[in-house]
Amino acid sequence: MAADMAQVDAVIHRRLASEVALINQISHYIVTAGGKRIRPRLVLLFAEALGFAGPEKYELAATVEFIHTATLLHDDVVDESSLRRGRQTANALFGNAASVLVGDFLYSRAFQMMVGVNRMRVLDVLADATNVIAEGEVLQLMNMHDPDLAVEDYLRVIRYKTAKLFEASARLGAVLAEAPQAVEEACADYGRSLGTAFQLVDDLLDYEGDTHALGKNVGDDLREGKPTLPLLVAMSRSTEDERQMIRHAIEHGEVARLDEIIALVRRTGALDATREAARTQADKARDALSALPASKAKDLLLESCARSVERSS
Repeated sequence: MAADMAQVDAVIHRRLASEVALINQISHYIVTAGGKRIRPRLVLLFAEALGFAGPEKYELAATVEFIHTATLLHDDVVDESSLRRGRQTANALFGNAASVLVGDFLYSRAFQMMVGVNRMRVLDVLADATNVIAEGEVLQLMNMHDPDLAVEDYLRVIRYKTAKLFEASARLGAVLAEAPQAVEEACADYGRSLGTAFQLVDDLLDYEGDTHALGKNVGDDLREGKPTLPLLVAMSRSTEDERQMIRHAIEHGEVARLDEIIALVRRTGALDATREAARTQADKARDALSALPASKAKDLLLESCARSVERSS
């Protein structure tokens, strides 16, 4: 997909331009930091799989990347993160105020771009997505430091905060191709399931990976008081003393006993259970692709299902 992604990058760099120097500086720092660019790829692959070849696909691929980048800027401020993709976060480097405001710039620029595509259905999909993502951010904030969080409430945050933009990205390819409603819904199902699998693996890597490979600090989720699935499963399989250790760590965002907690999460099989949950979601995504005709793009989408679960970074 190198040629297609080069087109998307060209749109990104063109659309980042601002007369305000600090906006250019921070935007360039974030967008060129790397990342998997999964969401833009979903727009391109579903458009290709359904026979759409117009330039709008590059514009919308860049649009979803801007929305994603805006959420990262705001996330890092809320979470007080200092490291992302192996580099200092924008808030650590430029300050919280600048990061929030440049995130707002990227959101508003994304809406300018989607208006330019001149399709009401595109506006509908992305306006809904950005609203649901914001709800997910607030839900996650409400769940912080709560060791009694139900698994379903944890999964709801994932559906809102992460999976929704995956879903919208996949749906946009179908919208551009003017696919039948049933096909559009199948594309959305794929994106939602893939996004859920992706986040589940992200959550387990916080206890399985290492800082260099992840590009962020191991144990950040615990430090932020996030009760993710590995911790919830570990608590359900632990002794009372072990359970109290995890509860205390979640309630206080304490990482003094992080090594013990990581060992416990591994020993209870919580990481395997989390990866299996991700694998179930990836299988759902794979099943959704039965609505698409055979193509190279479909093959790549199928491959993404396996990659989302088996990755280590």
